[in-house]
Amino acid sequence: MFNKAINWMKGVMAKVGLIKKLEQVTDHKKINLSDSYYENILKWRALHQGYYSKMHDVHYQTIEGPQKREMATMNMPKMATQELATLIFNERCEITVSDDGFNEFIQEVFKNNAFNGNFQQYLEFMFAQGGMVIKPYVVDGKLKLSYVTADCFLPISWDNTRITEGVFISEISRQGKKYTHLEWHTFEDPNYKVEVPKYIIKNELYESTNSQDLGTKVALSTLFPKLAEIVPLENVKRPLFAYFKPNLANNVDSTVPLGISIYANSYDTLKSIDIAFDSFQREFRLGRKRIIVPTSAIREVVNPKTGHSHRYFDATDEAYEALDTNMDDNKITEINSELRVEEHIAAINALLNWYAMQTGFSPGAFSFDGQSMKTATEVVSEQSKTFRTKQSHENVIEQGIADLIECIGVVAQIYGLYTPPEKYDVTCQFDDSIAEDATAEINKQVLLLTNGLQSKIDAIMKIYGITSEEAEAKLKKIKDESQIGEEDVIDFFAKNKGGKKDEV
Repeated sequence: MFNKAINWMKGVMAKVGLIKKLEQVTDHKKINLSDSYYENILKWRALHQGYYSKMHDVHYQTIEGPQKREMATMNMPKMATQELATLIFNERCEITVSDDGFNEFIQEVFKNNAFNGNFQQYLEFMFAQGGMVIKPYVVDGKLKLSYVTADCFLPISWDNTRITEGVFISEISRQGKKYTHLEWHTFEDPNYKVEVPKYIIKNELYESTNSQDLGTKVALSTLFPKLAEIVPLENVKRPLFAYFKPNLANNVDSTVPLGISIYANSYDTLKSIDIAFDSFQREFRLGRKRIIVPTSAIREVVNPKTGHSHRYFDATDEAYEALDTNMDDNKITEINSELRVEEHIAAINALLNWYAMQTGFSPGAFSFDGQSMKTATEVVSEQSKTFRTKQSHENVIEQGIADLIECIGVVAQIYGLYTPPEKYDVTCQFDDSIAEDATAEINKQVLLLTNGLQSKIDAIMKIYGITSEEAEAKLKKIKDESQIGEEDVIDFFAKNKGGKKDEV
């Protein structure tokens, strides 16, 4: 049994033994996954949010008894996933379809769904939780895209190429009751008898008075009056969702085609980083200046003339520590602890370099200067580990985008919005401009051009990251401006103040 966090829309609820409960209350095929895999998703999700109780709850003992506090964290899971998502997909990435008509339709769908911004955001969740799903659907004649994180999707069956069936989970709270909506996507349903297998979308709604049970099945009209319980679709040969995952071998459960977090194997390193950072913060509190005084020096003394009481030292001042001992001559002792700032910074940076290697970044990608975290904004070489990791993930993401476009085409055809062509190619042009230092690239192209090893068109394309047509237009503009400049110089030196040419 496990605690599985469900984050859907604005609700955050908890389930226990979700897979077993689903098998008990539904007639669908068995879900061939173990609870342990979703224990890991819960852990990865908690680490991404910056708090995992088993790591960040610190228990310790004082003279007042057992105590507990929350460890300070650098939240490196968030830092690494955000950085990788930004490197791979941003506003400069271009997705094109070879068929002009279909490409225009896809670009319109992406624009209406703010795809560029949403996809980058959910790529971060994908790298954190090990996967995500995008599901096209139609509302009021418009095609929408639903983004589903790994903790809200259970795969049911799969083949060598993709996950073929699954269930989407969402939770809603209304008037003190918890409702769980299950949307099953399968190619068969024992309760729906047909001669020819169809793609079946089945909706179920369960009502419960607590967050620990699925509860009892209730009518869909309770929350969704317009939602059909069963939607059979003909001539659908592929699942109507696209699954994305990082390009990493799943060493958590190699029997399932699911992804793992990029920091799935970095738990000990993450714990060490936060321990070092927590110690760095506490160094200033525990190493603060202290003044040891006898308790007699901070007792209240009453002025016999005025009747007013006063202290020689402020008992509320944190710098003073009172000891009820036989101090020599009631001497006041000042203690100044030496802060180990440089040692902590060096230790944190050493751990950050190891974490960078574990998550696919080059050493030095993350650094701590004692004031803030910094990331390397430039990947100076195409041979760097960061750049190779970037390209590796781009390969599987490009395939996922191609699957998504195919899904969009199928859904659009089902609802009569657009009929896609039978054959087309999908091209993803990722932004590689960050892969090299701009100055180094310009110097390299100038050197190649000077030695006759590069054409001007190719050099301009490489430096600016533009197409050959755009490079030709830019080169023509440069030549035109250069020619105008030469004519102005000749005209200036060829004429005297009176407008006549100077005689030589």
